[in-house]
Amino acid sequence: MTKPRDHGGGVDAAAIAYGGTRADWIDLSTGINPVPYPLPPIRPEAWTALPDEAASQALEAAARSFWRVPDSAAILATPGASAIIARIPALAPAGVVDIPAPTYNEHAAAFAAQGWQMGSDNVSAKVIVHPNNPTGHWYDAAEVTAPLTIIDESFADVAADRSLIHLADQPGRIVLKSFGKFWGLAGLRLGFAIGPEDLIAQLSQLTGPWPVSGPAQDIATAALRDHDWAMATRKRLEGDAARLDALMTDAGAKVAGGTLLFRLYRVTNAAAWQDRLARQHIWTRIFPYADDLIRLGLPAPGDWARVEAVL
Repeated sequence: MTKPRDHGGGVDAAAIAYGGTRADWIDLSTGINPVPYPLPPIRPEAWTALPDEAASQALEAAARSFWRVPDSAAILATPGASAIIARIPALAPAGVVDIPAPTYNEHAAAFAAQGWQMGSDNVSAKVIVHPNNPTGHWYDAAEVTAPLTIIDESFADVAADRSLIHLADQPGRIVLKSFGKFWGLAGLRLGFAIGPEDLIAQLSQLTGPWPVSGPAQDIATAALRDHDWAMATRKRLEGDAARLDALMTDAGAKVAGGTLLFRLYRVTNAAAWQDRLARQHIWTRIFPYADDLIRLGLPAPGDWARVEAVL
């Protein structure tokens, strides 16, 4: 069996190691909004019938408006961003792909599985995670140069003005969006690939019919139409990120990056920090490539008191 790649989450395993039930734990190991979008009413037929064309078109229109997608770019809704990440390397013959590290590790795994080599010279493809996970680095449009360039904007909805969505209609460009992060509904498993019609048509063939469930369509359409919620959420996340930074720096950590959905800190011993917090049933993220970095997501409104007490 292949060893699972390093990701956030894993609270069940943490509970086995440190005790308590899942309900006892505060999970700060991911970058998921802890105040999710409130679920709207769902049409009864969304549960009982295959997703219809009208619902698909409504979701696409909402996505096009919310992200200001260029008119000539196509949109494909998928069962999570990870599902489409696994399929993208099949769009071109295997060559050399540039994936600046450290970053979300599923991109490199997907390309490697299709026979691609990692490198930065004579590249056929490039992946930029914008903003990067875990550093929070934002890229410039001038850095989008490879014949096939994937722009993973899973966390970009915290700062819509910094999106590179305007590149989505250019040849060889694909912008990825993740619904689970900003809207806090990761269990819905919904993502989007946005790009030129030829590439999106190829991806559509690879994903097959009805890739997104009817309930997911209804929920996402309502959420993407709710611009007021998005603006209020960005403002709240900004305040919460600053609050967490203040707590961590007072405890001896230094801000090393991150986004409004997760914060990255430099500490003397990341494993010791994770262990100390885990003993109080607070789960965080550390990295196998850096023993001095720890990443924390934002606490939910009812969890701040516990986090403050531990720190």
